[in-house]
Amino acid sequence: MRVYLLLMLVAAAVTFLTTPFARWVALKSSAISAVRARDVHSVPTPRLGGLAMLIGIVVAVLLASQMPFLAGVFDDRRVSQVWGIVGGAAIVCALGWADDKWDLDWVTKLAGQVLAAGFMALQGVQLITLPIAGTTIPSSRMSLIATVLVVVIAMNAVNFVDGLDGLAAGIIAIGGSAFFLYAYGLTQQASPDDYASLASLMLAVMVGVCIGFLPHNFHPASIFMGDAGSMLIGLVMAGAAITVTGNVQPEVMTDAQALPAFITLLLPVAVLMLPLLDMGLAVIRRLAAGKSPMAPDRMHLHHRMLALGHSHRRAVVILYVWTAVFAFSAAALVRWEWEIVLIWTTVFVVLALLATLGPLRNRGRFLDDDVAQSGQVPKVPAAVGAPAAAQSAAGPSAAGASAPAPSAVPQGAARHGAHPKTAAGQSPAPQAAAPQSAAPKTKETVE
Repeated sequence: MRVYLLLMLVAAAVTFLTTPFARWVALKSSAISAVRARDVHSVPTPRLGGLAMLIGIVVAVLLASQMPFLAGVFDDRRVSQVWGIVGGAAIVCALGWADDKWDLDWVTKLAGQVLAAGFMALQGVQLITLPIAGTTIPSSRMSLIATVLVVVIAMNAVNFVDGLDGLAAGIIAIGGSAFFLYAYGLTQQASPDDYASLASLMLAVMVGVCIGFLPHNFHPASIFMGDAGSMLIGLVMAGAAITVTGNVQPEVMTDAQALPAFITLLLPVAVLMLPLLDMGLAVIRRLAAGKSPMAPDRMHLHHRMLALGHSHRRAVVILYVWTAVFAFSAAALVRWEWEIVLIWTTVFVVLALLATLGPLRNRGRFLDDDVAQSGQVPKVPAAVGAPAAAQSAAGPSAAGASAPAPSAVPQGAARHGAHPKTAAGQSPAPQAAAPQSAAPKTKETVE
């Protein structure tokens, strides 16, 4: 465990330190996210965070290759799988870089995703057996097709959900942590004398790069991971899920162990539950409207969270909670009876629902520090707002009489609607100037 935690820390540190370099490269190469109608952000932002994440993965894997503890992962039989995942990650990172710069059409992007998944499959990372009564995929061609399909779905699911600052990185960090704990426990059961596991290695590294990138990406983000990052972590997650399926032998397990045997199929779905749900709803919604399934809109889950009244940060944290509920509930089935897991899952689902739809969703100041950035003035009690109400009731002449003089109006307030002129000889009213100075330049549109 200590070796995996060390690699996770190294991946996080390298990603954190190289993200400013990735931002510089994005600015120099014009890989910048312009403001589009469907976007939440309102200022152009660099989009090449996936480059720093790829560097973190490569450095951590190179370090792992020199560790005696993980010698079994890098033996002649399995070393091609390691570099197959890393090579596939490099391919999708380059593809995402091109998409971030030139906005590729969906056919070109899909072809690149298939290429990366196919490369990984040809290096030995393939779905060959399933943990369902020892089921084996009958032919190598079907195995290749199934592998490519799983990897492409995972990449696009993460890409679809990457719509708020820190959302995709946090979801994969949380879900990947649950998946890592399961994979590590599975390795302990399968080989008590050797805890080396390719799935555990890649999951630890993936969680590390997400954690290292998150400080730069959490709202307000200085850089986005872009398609280079979202497709990269989707591919690594899929690769880890594929490699772990061969470690379970349900036919030799007892009845009490039968349910955990299916977690290798259930857990990746649970980790990607929100991205998969968001992608499925988007495809159905667009096809029903007669549009392409890749056509953009503002109906994703994160858009709906903002429409419910949540702030940017609050919406992200609540989606983190839902991910944790799904992922850790599935992973808990390995160690506890399903009845106990079901009870606790129900409790946490109710709490998550209250946080999502309850009466406190648009109250309080916790995680609502983006109110000032959005330019929205928070509601105040009637007693505090009474002078302003009385002033507006007095009519236009009274409002004009209380307007501040030009020398008393800050430039930021003038940009937000403060009138630059006053009647001669009248002094500015501090009550009118204060609200204007409290509304800085808008950095985000919350709709």
